[in-house]
Amino acid sequence: MARYIGPKTRIARKFKEPIYGADKYFEKKNYPPGQHGVSKRKRKLSEYGVQLQEKQKVKYTYGFLEKQFRNVFTKAASKKGITGEVLLQLIEARIDNVVYRLGIAPTRDAARQLVNHRHITLNGKVTSIPSITLKPGDVVGVREKSKSLEVITEALVSRTNQFNWLEWDKDSMTGKFLNYPERSLIPENIKEQLIVELYSK
Repeated sequence: MARYIGPKTRIARKFKEPIYGADKYFEKKNYPPGQHGVSKRKRKLSEYGVQLQEKQKVKYTYGFLEKQFRNVFTKAASKKGITGEVLLQLIEARIDNVVYRLGIAPTRDAARQLVNHRHITLNGKVTSIPSITLKPGDVVGVREKSKSLEVITEALVSRTNQFNWLEWDKDSMTGKFLNYPERSLIPENIKEQLIVELYSK
C-alpha cells in the first residue's frame, strides 16, 4: 500500500476524530464517510477490529507505511520499558515529526516533504531521510538557503505549540531534541496498548 494522499477529512471521519488537527469540514460532517454515512447502522467491532483500527489510526496520523510501522514496533519491543510507550516515543523522535512539532512545517506531510527536498539539517548536515530517529542532544535546523521559504516562514509565524522535550532557537532557526517525551505529554489520542495486543497475537 502506498502512502495515503487522498482527502484527509474522509480519514478523520472514519476514525471519528480530527487526527490531522483542526478541520472545519470534519466539524460539519462528524459521521462516517460514504453514501450511507449518516444513517449507517453501527456495527460492533470485534476485539481484533478495534485493535486494527487503532493501528491504522496511528499509521494515518504519523504517515507510516505498514513495513515501516512494523519495523518501529519491533525496535520498541526489543527495548526496556512499556512497549506501547516506547513505540510512541520512537515515533515522536523521527526527524519529520520533530520538524512538525518544532513548528517548521504546518503538517507532518509538509515536514516530510521538507526533509525529502533537503531543506532540513541534522547536527549541521543536510539530510533527506524523514525516518531518521533522533537521539537526545541532536539538533534539527533549517538549511541556510531555505530559511526564506514561504512554507517555513508562514509556519513559524503561526507557531503556537511548545513541547518541553524540544528546545527552539528562533534566531538560528534550530531546535534541540532534549529527550524522549513522557507518554502523558504526547497529545495524540492513541490507545497504544491495543496495538501491542494486536502484534502479540
